[in-house]
Amino acid sequence: MIMGIVFKQSIKNTFTIYLAFAIGGTNALFLYTSFLTEEYYGLVTYLLSCANLLMPLTAFGVHYSLLKFYSSYTEKAEKDRFLSFALFLPLLIAIPLGMLGNLFYESIATFLSLKNPIVKQYTFVIYLVALATAYFEVFHAWAKVQLQSVYGTVLRELFSRVSVLFLLIFVALNWISAGDFIYYLTGMYFVRTLLMAWYAFRLYRPKFSLRLPHNTRDILRFSLYIILAGSAGSILIDIDKFMIPQKEAIANAAYYAVAVYIATLVETPGRAMSQILQPLVAKALNENRLEEVQNLYQRSSLNLLWISGLVFLGIHLNLNQLYTLIPQKYSGGAWVVLLVSLAKLYNMFLGANGAIISNSKYYKILLPYGLAMAISVYFLNDILIDKMSINGAALSTFLVVFVANSLKMYYVHRKFQMLPSTSKTGALLMLLIACYFLFSFWDFPFHPLLNIFCKSSLFLVFYLVISWKLKISEEVNAVFDRLARKFY
Repeated sequence: MIMGIVFKQSIKNTFTIYLAFAIGGTNALFLYTSFLTEEYYGLVTYLLSCANLLMPLTAFGVHYSLLKFYSSYTEKAEKDRFLSFALFLPLLIAIPLGMLGNLFYESIATFLSLKNPIVKQYTFVIYLVALATAYFEVFHAWAKVQLQSVYGTVLRELFSRVSVLFLLIFVALNWISAGDFIYYLTGMYFVRTLLMAWYAFRLYRPKFSLRLPHNTRDILRFSLYIILAGSAGSILIDIDKFMIPQKEAIANAAYYAVAVYIATLVETPGRAMSQILQPLVAKALNENRLEEVQNLYQRSSLNLLWISGLVFLGIHLNLNQLYTLIPQKYSGGAWVVLLVSLAKLYNMFLGANGAIISNSKYYKILLPYGLAMAISVYFLNDILIDKMSINGAALSTFLVVFVANSLKMYYVHRKFQMLPSTSKTGALLMLLIACYFLFSFWDFPFHPLLNIFCKSSLFLVFYLVISWKLKISEEVNAVFDRLARKFY
């Protein structure tokens, strides 16, 4: 039943996210590249990456604390005290951070714009977007603990990309300038946060209290560790886009962003499933139901590897054709796509691994893991970007993710005697490898769009039929059976 809840909401989230990624793909591959210069595209990428680096610190780990502790309260009064505390906790960091940023603004802006002077006048955007995103994540977690994740997913993935779509069209029509685009984009993040707050309060409106929860010390300790671990995790994700403009022309950040966007499609199902999986894992751990945790771990791994593997193949079987559809200067990122998408695919194979660690009593291990990953990727980037440009940034990401994820899998196995793999994992890996070699080294002699459609259709039918025959996933086969009964 629990996995059914996960799968049902994950399907909704996946549909929403893929619709958002279709719009985002239009933005990233066609509209950004056509209506903004490489300099401004790189600038937007740089500013948002810096904001993502700052966001975990601004949020004070509250969005993770909500997921971990909410299900441990049984009385409404305790829940209300906890939620009231969670709303004000990020301000302990955000207000002093804003004051320091204002005091040293000129020095910070000058440092960030040494290689690319265009950054200087937009430096303040970094703090504003980080603050808006931090509170969005808090209210999204508020909704998740009520097992309602779809609305937040729509806002995070779809609303933001649709807004960017319209803003880019406005730039194309000369209604706004490229500089105005950045200011309106910043405003969009605050509108999104207000909409999320409205929904969160509709789901559950606490009676606000100034009394602290009985386990305030535990919450603060957990939040402090998660701030550091979350910041380290963000460094791994966004440090490439931060460091490339520090070493090369900011336009290279735009080229890298296009390749990474394509590769990021692989992890979209995981983003969908994690919205509902996180609170369920937290609840099962709080109630010491380890068999259920293992079930969630293995099934999430298998289902995510199945659908993410499908996406991975869809990308790489059509990558050459896809690159013929965008401006030539953006088409040099094939190795970036391969390395980053392999890292994302390995992430998906781990399923609920991260949720198990972060919601268990062993969460403190995330700090040394995160710091080691952040330091490693920084020094690897420092060496490899100079030697290999954007390919070096992708290689450093792949190496760090592979080693860190392997260690995390070993850690969960050592502490819980659980592995993500099942008897079906080997068959699924063989299917993925077979599909790659069967469909990778040829193309139809058609227009790129027609070629992508025909090749993808042929590959998709083959993949689905073999998956169904091998009964790789109970959830996937159940969907096939329902469709068969409905139409036949």
